[in-house]
Amino acid sequence: MENRGYACNTKVGSAMDVDHCQQKEEEEEQEDPFLKFVDYARSELLSLEGDRNKDDDGSDGLGWSWIVSRILKTCIAYSSGVTPAILLSELSQAWSEQRWVGAPKKPLELINHLKKNHRRTKLPNTVTIDSIYAKNFLSLNSVLEAVIIDAFVLPGTNIHMLTLGDYWSSNIIDVYLHRSRFYDLTGLQNGILKRGREIFLTGCYLRTATGGSGHPRLLPTEYLVILLDENQDDDAMLLGAQFCSDPFSSISLDAVNRGASYSLYARIEKIESSEIHRKFETLQRKQITLVDGDGVKLKFFLWGEQILLANLFRVGSMLALDKPYVNISVDCDTETSEDLCLEYGSETQLYLVPYIQHEEQVCVTLTPNRRHGSRPLGSFNSSQDLKFSQVSLPRDSQGTIDFSNYPFRSFVVDLRIKMTGISLYGAVTDIIKEENNQQTVFSLRIADTSGEIWTKLHFARFWSLGRVSFGHTVYISGLTCTMSKQKC
Repeated sequence: MENRGYACNTKVGSAMDVDHCQQKEEEEEQEDPFLKFVDYARSELLSLEGDRNKDDDGSDGLGWSWIVSRILKTCIAYSSGVTPAILLSELSQAWSEQRWVGAPKKPLELINHLKKNHRRTKLPNTVTIDSIYAKNFLSLNSVLEAVIIDAFVLPGTNIHMLTLGDYWSSNIIDVYLHRSRFYDLTGLQNGILKRGREIFLTGCYLRTATGGSGHPRLLPTEYLVILLDENQDDDAMLLGAQFCSDPFSSISLDAVNRGASYSLYARIEKIESSEIHRKFETLQRKQITLVDGDGVKLKFFLWGEQILLANLFRVGSMLALDKPYVNISVDCDTETSEDLCLEYGSETQLYLVPYIQHEEQVCVTLTPNRRHGSRPLGSFNSSQDLKFSQVSLPRDSQGTIDFSNYPFRSFVVDLRIKMTGISLYGAVTDIIKEENNQQTVFSLRIADTSGEIWTKLHFARFWSLGRVSFGHTVYISGLTCTMSKQKC
């Protein structure tokens, strides 16, 4: 009996052990989903920051309790419920902000490096990131001239983000990228939207801070333009390889109907606004006149909300259009001499080489008693006296002054080195064709009422100077004043 009882007890004990092991295994398999998510979120954040090799004791600041507290705050802020993607998004932003607070200068080192070569003046509607934080507001027509500090994917999602800074702010801000327009530009192969790239964007909605998130973010916008620099090898190669092979004259509507697309590069000559009055609505329109390298002009139209893009453009800038929508001018409600026009389509990408112009107050004095036209200055009556002390003229970083917008006639006696955009009006007193096998160069000596000066003209192709001869009165613009070896 004892043996039988012992055997029975042994069987019961073995059965209990098996049940306990199975129960333990089931408990491990059915781990608390909240705790499981906390561990998953921590591993994702460390992976995002490249910190997998750090100690797991919380000494790096990304501790278990920090993650739990941020998750609970986010759940309180989103009373209608949260998803893993929302939680990971909020955790990612909060963790990034905490790290930047600890080292505020780190993201701005890139800005300071790029600022050395920044010579562009602000666009009229430009706002700073600091002003967004101060006002907690951003209008749709505001422009951000930004530098990409970081490009990343929110942990556990396919949501692409950019961290932006600007040249005038100490703060940074995140923006959600528009999925259909810009996701293809953030991959490792294309990757033009990367750290250090300058962009213009407008039409942004501001998502203000919530209880779970400490700082605002920008929601996706379609109106983003990527800046290129012709002096950078990568950008110059992109422009040369992709945008310089399709002149306007090569565009064919038949080819477009067969599925062809074009990549175009042209200078912005004019930006005009208009309204199209239809039966039940009035539609806003921007008409941008583009001129390609062959001098052919074509209209680029923006409609409705698209007119916000015009805030990013400036006359004189070079615009690269990848896959613009080609339309018939009649369908654009416009009266032009061109049969075709361009529009901002769903696949269109825009790149910009900005026109750089710096305005400085430069004191310019006229030579006294100089004749302007046929009358001396003294012939004006007292009510017409020219009263001025300064004229605002563009000057570059080397101190060269552009006189192309100077309101009065320039005379020989007034010329100095580091003057560009000069226009001269005078009589030709001598002509010399210089011996130069590579270029066609003529030197003309021009005399006005104040003196004489030699002008050297470089022609892109052979030209005999035609009918110009001694004694003819000529007008030449676009001259630059330099000093010769003989100090002349």
